[in-house]
Amino acid sequence: MAEPTTAPPEEEAGPAPRALSEKEASDLIGAQEFGVLATVKRSGHPHLSTVLYRWDPAERIIRVSTTEGRLKTRHIRNDPRLALHVNGPDVWSFAVAEGEAEISEPTVEPGDATGRELLSLTPGFDDPAEEAAFLARLVAERRVVIRLRVTRLYGTALDFPTGDDDGN
Repeated sequence: MAEPTTAPPEEEAGPAPRALSEKEASDLIGAQEFGVLATVKRSGHPHLSTVLYRWDPAERIIRVSTTEGRLKTRHIRNDPRLALHVNGPDVWSFAVAEGEAEISEPTVEPGDATGRELLSLTPGFDDPAEEAAFLARLVAERRVVIRLRVTRLYGTALDFPTGDDDGN
């Protein structure tokens, strides 16, 4: 007969996950550029896609550039509930932003309001000709902005000790 196993004492198991404060979750989201956007399919199942995003903590809005015809755009029009998962500095930490999204009108003229909002998601251009070409490309691609209005931030982290008891 097999002997029952017991969980190791807490000291041997390592630290337990710690919930991030809202500020820590916001800071983690602000420190990254890529995340996994979860939309809701008609079946109710999640649809996940890796996206490049920008976080505006003052407005509590995450902005994502995409095209009018993408699957995630159709999902959002059907159900605006979204979540963005962002990895932390190690495999054990993450932050999630939840909320409802809206989608801008497609940019239809280089430099229109949507085009300028999309431009703000980039580092910018030193050369006006490069900026003009970028804005024209956005029109050709029928780019839109997904604006996730964040209503909930959460996440976890594992705080590993930085040294051993010997001071090494």
